[in-house]
Amino acid sequence: MKNGIEGKVVVITGASSGMGEAMAELLSDSGAKVVLGARRADRLESLATRIEDAGGEVAWLQMDVMRRKDVQRLADLAVTTFGKLDVMINNAGVSQLQRLEELDVEGWEQMIDVNVKGVLYGIAAALPIFKSQGSGHMINIISTAGISIVPTMGVYAATKNAVRTISEALRQESAGRWRVTGISPGFVATEFISNIKNESMRSVIQNKADEIAIPAEAIAYAVAYAIGQPDNVDIGDIVIRPTVQD
Repeated sequence: MKNGIEGKVVVITGASSGMGEAMAELLSDSGAKVVLGARRADRLESLATRIEDAGGEVAWLQMDVMRRKDVQRLADLAVTTFGKLDVMINNAGVSQLQRLEELDVEGWEQMIDVNVKGVLYGIAAALPIFKSQGSGHMINIISTAGISIVPTMGVYAATKNAVRTISEALRQESAGRWRVTGISPGFVATEFISNIKNESMRSVIQNKADEIAIPAEAIAYAVAYAIGQPDNVDIGDIVIRPTVQD
């Protein structure tokens, strides 16, 4: 193998746009076989076509990380198509920003279902495969929101810090059987902000992102760096954000 990525089978959730899309294209260009999951089938199909046209190997599945069976089907697709699963990237995420007193319980539940339970479903789907193979790599996309706590982001930050805690426990429990990486992006130029329901918050965050956001490819390069390390090297945490971000 020419690098630590070539020939690896990588599953990516939330792969239809933004960071997931950038990861898929970069890792495929580096020789990985990518297995892509997201809710928007048209976007996935278009991305898969581009990857195939560039000479890459790809499989995809329309799925929702809020459904455990969907996440399991995605991991199984990697094994049935390519014979193994080397890397599971739990990338899908959502943010609803409100002050707690606004009682956006639906938003809280959505963030818990996607950001926490979706990651746990990814872990549940991949770990039995990792254990049977004797190797694997779990990459969880977290956020700088869990590092610096600010108003309106309390529940979102809480979900991301839950994933941070889960990731560290998973790393310690591995005893060398698998690797675990947590990546915390700051402001990134993606469609992520468009899903925020609160119009005023969405406008504020979007304006800030338009001013300072880094490209999604920057996160993809961080993912590739972690994957490309020798098998006995575990990159635990990466924080990647604009140089001017607080």
